[in-house]
Amino acid sequence: MPFRQFAPKEKFIERELSWLKFNERVLDESTDPTNPILERIKFLAIFVNNLDEFFMVRVAGLLNLIASDFKQKNAYGYYAQELYNEIKINADQLIQKLYEIYRLKIQELKKSDIYIKKYRELNREQQKFIQRYFDTTLYPIMTPMAVDQGHPFPVLPSKTMAFAVHVMRNKEIHLAILPIPQNINRLIKLPPSKNEYSYILVDEVIRFHLAKFFKGYKIKGFSLFRVMRDSELEVDEEFTDDLLQAIDQEVKKRTRAKVVYLEAEGAIPKDLLEMLCSGLHFPQDRVVMVPSDFDLTFLFQIHQDAARSDLCYPGYIPAKIPYDNIFQRINENDFISHVPYQSFYPTVDLISSAAKDENVLAIKMTLYRTNRHSAIVHALKEAAQNKKQVTVLVELKARFDEENNIRWARELEDVGCHVIYGIPGVKIHSKMTLIVRKEEGQIRRYVHLATGNYNERTARLYTDIGYFTSNEDFAKDVSDVFNIITGYSLPTPWKRIISSPNNMRDHFFSLIDREIYYHKRYQNGSIQAKMNSLEDPLIIEKLYEASCAGVKAHLIIRGICCLVPGIKNLSDNIHIRSIVGRFLEHTRIFIFNNNNTPRVFLSSADWMRRNFDKRIELTFEIYKDDIREHLIDIVQLCLKDTAKSRILQPDGSYIRPSQDGQAFNMQDYLISFYGRS
Repeated sequence: MPFRQFAPKEKFIERELSWLKFNERVLDESTDPTNPILERIKFLAIFVNNLDEFFMVRVAGLLNLIASDFKQKNAYGYYAQELYNEIKINADQLIQKLYEIYRLKIQELKKSDIYIKKYRELNREQQKFIQRYFDTTLYPIMTPMAVDQGHPFPVLPSKTMAFAVHVMRNKEIHLAILPIPQNINRLIKLPPSKNEYSYILVDEVIRFHLAKFFKGYKIKGFSLFRVMRDSELEVDEEFTDDLLQAIDQEVKKRTRAKVVYLEAEGAIPKDLLEMLCSGLHFPQDRVVMVPSDFDLTFLFQIHQDAARSDLCYPGYIPAKIPYDNIFQRINENDFISHVPYQSFYPTVDLISSAAKDENVLAIKMTLYRTNRHSAIVHALKEAAQNKKQVTVLVELKARFDEENNIRWARELEDVGCHVIYGIPGVKIHSKMTLIVRKEEGQIRRYVHLATGNYNERTARLYTDIGYFTSNEDFAKDVSDVFNIITGYSLPTPWKRIISSPNNMRDHFFSLIDREIYYHKRYQNGSIQAKMNSLEDPLIIEKLYEASCAGVKAHLIIRGICCLVPGIKNLSDNIHIRSIVGRFLEHTRIFIFNNNNTPRVFLSSADWMRRNFDKRIELTFEIYKDDIREHLIDIVQLCLKDTAKSRILQPDGSYIRPSQDGQAFNMQDYLISFYGRS
């Protein structure tokens, strides 16, 4: 076939490089004047948080590959060292761009009477306030650590900021490390002068008082630095008797894991840098020199604290889905909730009502990521205390939520829930709930399936769809899935559910093949899909095959996209856009024209290798006409967006769509649409 003549670097955008392009789109939102200033600085914080996780996980894995002397190219045509070099160049450019934007944002904040002050800018009242804070809070809890023969270089957990200090006495120079505690607020709110919000960074306060930690010594040089460590978990699940204990132990090892990223101030003395890198076993040529304030995630705190309505997005109330009794509402007809435009309450209410309802016999549920004070977890505990059979799959391997999920697992077990920790070798990423209820002497089952997590906090920030049904075919399928997860059962043919790692990729292949067939016969082959990431090489090849056959594909891919659109004789008929806006686009919707009788699917899975091969995911078809049409309308609105869309070009760059008149913001439209409904 024609597309197989292309080299990997011609027909694929490398995964990690594509992710960096996505994070650049996040950064660009901080410069968009249509975003209020406090929202713009929030995008800076999101960018930094994203980049931290990228280095702790993706770059860490790549460095491990390099250290193992692995010499094969990846699926996208890159050797490990070659890819790392490209990442380093791109990341350094983005960090430079970040601080150029940050300097401008500081000035914009001042125009709105929001100040991030240096110590010399404090007025007398603020100086007194900070002096009291230092004397009563900072100084007592901070511990300077000598580095010499009797004092090894201290263990610094990932994301630690610290001062490296050269001190001298009797002409002898010593190294000391002064870590900034991670359990104190990074940002100190100052007593205001006039009608303003003023802050100072805790590291700025420590910098001013640095000599007080080294009485009798002279400070010869110092630098703030920040360290990040490898956060990948290494658990041999096949030979682990207790997965919870094994993951708990691995999480605790992260404090001593290999350093994968190090930031220091640009003015750091050369000899101090050498000693610092020696102590951390980190190459000097990989140190990132930071020109301004470290770790801009503190901007989240300003966004939250200085929440002036004139400097934030306009407020709105998620639309309510009217009903009196959640079970009665589901029995009347299948329905969906589209968060954050519609309320997440029906999802919480389903679990809470089941916990209290004397007719409910059992609740089965998967938890991948949930929030700290979760009403859903509270309801599951209450259900167990009410003597219902409660089975919860808590996926312990949900990255950066491991500790949170371990805590939930133990708390749920303590009240009598049956807790499953996962299946060796795969993550359980599907979002599903099954409630078994006795009604009029018979058993009725209620099902909830979703594209996103059972998390009340992210339901206010992520766009996702939850599907409610009491359809018996759905109920039987989901019951079987739970039996596979919790016991010993093999997948059987299902009526409503398609799963991975069983047959999901093959299912999508068959749907694409069908569009190829219809296009050859009727010239109407069409695919529309919305997802977070497109990375699986096999499905990309299949999309290229469809494009070469003339099938039109319009894809909305927020993050990673490894497919190259618009290449002659390869992807002429594929068009890709990314939407980065107020809400994080998380919904997965797949539409196949099917000879003008569209088939519409929702899924917990993106088109990524891990989702097809190493996770338990669910995809399900929507048969109810009004829901199917509504989902098609949502995708059409995404394709019409000109305010927050970027169009992927054949060279891997993204450009804004041309504006004909006023820009159309799909997310703003949906806030208004659901508010009117």
